[in-house]
Amino acid sequence: MQNKKNFALIGASGYIAPRHMKAIKETGNELVAALDPYDGIGIMDSNFPNASFFTEFERFDRFVDKWHRDGNKKIEYIAITTPNYLHDSHIRFALKSGAYGICEKPLVLNPHNIDQLKLIEQETGKKVYNILQLRLHESIIALKEKISKELEQNPNKIYDIDLTYLTSRGKWYFVSWKGDESKSGGIASNIGVHFFDMLSWIFGPIEENIVHIKNPDANAGFMKLKNANVRWFLSVNYNYIPEDIKATGKTTFRSITVDGEEFEFSEGFTNLHTRSYEHILSGKGFGLDEARNSINIVSEIRKLTPLGLEGEYHPFCKKVLG
Repeated sequence: MQNKKNFALIGASGYIAPRHMKAIKETGNELVAALDPYDGIGIMDSNFPNASFFTEFERFDRFVDKWHRDGNKKIEYIAITTPNYLHDSHIRFALKSGAYGICEKPLVLNPHNIDQLKLIEQETGKKVYNILQLRLHESIIALKEKISKELEQNPNKIYDIDLTYLTSRGKWYFVSWKGDESKSGGIASNIGVHFFDMLSWIFGPIEENIVHIKNPDANAGFMKLKNANVRWFLSVNYNYIPEDIKATGKTTFRSITVDGEEFEFSEGFTNLHTRSYEHILSGKGFGLDEARNSINIVSEIRKLTPLGLEGEYHPFCKKVLG
């Protein structure tokens, strides 16, 4: 086990924050401070009850600055689980505080943010790592190895892929920051970016990007990767979930088909944040360069005009426009 590292956490009350606390704990490290404007953080008690907690950034900033002056202690990592539009600012804070950053996806909303963060990494000598946990999923690693071998035999092969992801959200979603495209980046950034990262990691960089639907509750489009044609559909609307899935009581539907064959990866998600932390702490984390491709994709999606039912659209588009 490595020497115990000291962590701080910005964004302690969100949906994903407990996974980061668990990962910090399971990798044998210590959370010394957490920040969130919302103060109902009972989850702290079962993880790090002795961590200092702040609801104001200014007091958190002062703590981080003073803490390493007291007995030469230091916060080595700052985890960031805040709303998407704040990631860039909080990553800057982490790096300038002399810490490494560990940030949830999407790392930032636009590619130009990555360019600026690269400069700050060079100035500070610290790095930011993006949680791209699908790259650590055993089934997805196996798929990448299988596709890589096939492409060695036939480098020009083009796969046909359908990506379908529906995760139901209530009315609260559209009132929260997640429903504000200027803050979340929209559906594609909020729930799709890790799938786009995974597909471009396996099948190569994007060559063409088309959008068919761009509604607040559903996005759909087509992208041509170096070795794949991808039809994709993303939604938070329960009504678009297939009837047979609804009948089971489920409110989420996730499917990826490769050349018509269903790729099964519904299991194996429970420990991926801890594996991500282990990966980062061993010096192998996914940095700015790894994040760039998926950020390029979702940033361009926000700028494109939807075409409707034209060209190679995903079959679910008819549920919305049919």
